[in-house]
Amino acid sequence: MTATGHARATQHRYAFILLGALQTTLIFTLATLAVPLPLIGREFDLERADLILLSAAYGLTFAGLLLFGGRLSDRYGGRRALTTGLVLFASASAAAPLATGIEALLAARLAQGAGAALVAPAAMAVLRAVFPSPDTYGRAMATWGGLSVLGATTGNLVSGVIAALLSWRWTFAVPLVVAVAALALTPRLLPDTAPSRDRTLDVPGALLATGGITLTSYGLVVTDARPWPSAGVLVPLLVGTALLAAFWYAERHARDPLLPPRFLLDRRRVLALTATALSACGTAMTFVVLSLHFQQARDWSPLRTSAAFVPFAVALIASGRAAGPLIGRYGARTVTAAGLGAGAVGLGLLALTGLDAHTSYAYGLLPGLVLLPAGAAASFAATAVLAVRGVPQRQTGLAGGVLNSAMEIGPTVLFAVLLTLGSDAWSLAVTGAALTVVAFLCHRTK
Repeated sequence: MTATGHARATQHRYAFILLGALQTTLIFTLATLAVPLPLIGREFDLERADLILLSAAYGLTFAGLLLFGGRLSDRYGGRRALTTGLVLFASASAAAPLATGIEALLAARLAQGAGAALVAPAAMAVLRAVFPSPDTYGRAMATWGGLSVLGATTGNLVSGVIAALLSWRWTFAVPLVVAVAALALTPRLLPDTAPSRDRTLDVPGALLATGGITLTSYGLVVTDARPWPSAGVLVPLLVGTALLAAFWYAERHARDPLLPPRFLLDRRRVLALTATALSACGTAMTFVVLSLHFQQARDWSPLRTSAAFVPFAVALIASGRAAGPLIGRYGARTVTAAGLGAGAVGLGLLALTGLDAHTSYAYGLLPGLVLLPAGAAASFAATAVLAVRGVPQRQTGLAGGVLNSAMEIGPTVLFAVLLTLGSDAWSLAVTGAALTVVAFLCHRTK
């Protein structure tokens, strides 16, 4: 390799590290309040409904604005959109620990999600510019796919430790430091991406999609804290569903739609996005259900609760490192099916043995806490490759928005629906069964 080629490879490696750190941090921030939530509730004297809304606030704006964020990235260029999103994300991360009540903290979390909705698809657009070759881009996406579940796991582990040793307010230092560092390094490490000036923004579609996703997600989230069927649940659900129906109709007739219907006609892409949503749902559900179980049923401290998930993190990292070579050898479709199958077995074991306060951690919980992340990391890596396969470079931001939307729908919409319909163990078992079905379909689809 020539000196120029070596320098280019080094710059690409540093660019990927920066973009990967951002993606991990965005999902870290999603999970950062899961373990400290009871502490916040006691400090602000919050009801259960307030805690649920606070926990979901970041995900609501993140999921609701992702499609529009992807279009902005394609329209104005990935690096410009990334910088704008980082400014908003960093500002909100600085404001959150200064909150003196639920209103200020809630506003900061909503703003964080809005910034993340711009950063996530923009980062994928820049990633495509860093690795323009289909082969190198595919290898990069195999690693990229595992970063989200790594971020969620790190968020749960680190936030519990920080809350126990310092304060829940210090958990916001991580996204703030990463965002500020990224703002300083972006001009040096990341290439500028060409904007698609010939494309319109489809503002009506953006408003319909954002309103529909946000209201529907909110209505589903609060079903666990408000009586059914109350106006506080029915109104956002009905309005959100109507907006989503209007969005789908409008996209079919728009000249330059926010989400081209043809984008979701690829069966492999739809299966990949479904697998992503279900895997995200399963991992998020496991963290929330077991975090509450450890602290309420077993009376464990936040620090001990975080320590209980260390094997989860170890299995996740090991599987994530192995996923890339496995995809290269056996193909993304096969690795997706195998990962989903392993995750389904892990969820089934947790549902059968893990939610009894007298069950041994080592024999009742540990097998599921190892199998689930091992399968999830492999499936996330492989589905990321399948979801962006064949996507033209001018739609990279759109692909990033859709892929991240699937990651957000799982921990918000699917999670809320399942916990509303049944018990914790039932929800884990149903998610595992759904993963099994999608694994079979992935295996059969050519």
